[in-house]
Amino acid sequence: MSQHKKPLIIGVSGASGLIYAVRAVKYLLAADYEIELVASKSTYMVWQAEQEIRMPAEPSQQEQFWREQAGVAHAGKLRCHPWNDVGANIASGSFRTLGMIVIPCSMGTVAKLANGLSSDLLERAADVQLKEGRKLVIVPRETPFSLIHLRNLTTLAETGVRIVPAIPAWYHNPQTIEDLVDFVVARTLDQLDIDCVPLKRWREGNS
Repeated sequence: MSQHKKPLIIGVSGASGLIYAVRAVKYLLAADYEIELVASKSTYMVWQAEQEIRMPAEPSQQEQFWREQAGVAHAGKLRCHPWNDVGANIASGSFRTLGMIVIPCSMGTVAKLANGLSSDLLERAADVQLKEGRKLVIVPRETPFSLIHLRNLTTLAETGVRIVPAIPAWYHNPQTIEDLVDFVVARTLDQLDIDCVPLKRWREGNS
């Protein structure tokens, strides 16, 4: 049983950079967190395009899929939801959570959230976090940003959403792509006061 009393929702939208979601799942499960995961419909296509891997649609198979990708077989608790199951527990404000991360977050998802629109479970779950005043963190993975993108992001920031662009730093002396990804994942989880990613953090005198 997880030592953490409330689950954390992870939304995975159809933006490039699924490795960010995989690494977040890896560290959270290893730290014995309980995760409620929902991937948008377009995420299936992104997995196929980026990794030539087919993500299963059936929830139990999808849970095994994410555990295999993350390399965490048994730790933590992971429950996956179909993208269109708007009757799931995470679609209700009465379901208590630690908050939600959307990683990576497409500009389409940003636009929907900024305008109070929800057409699938990911968007509905995020909208619930907003209306309940809970923590919502998004990791936009797009470049360059258009003026429309920036205005939508500003709208979300004004409502209290924490925005962590997928922009790594270099002071931790990264040696691999995973090191760069892990920096973004660590800073994302920092917004929820979760510290479970091994990361060389900034100290005065760093060189």
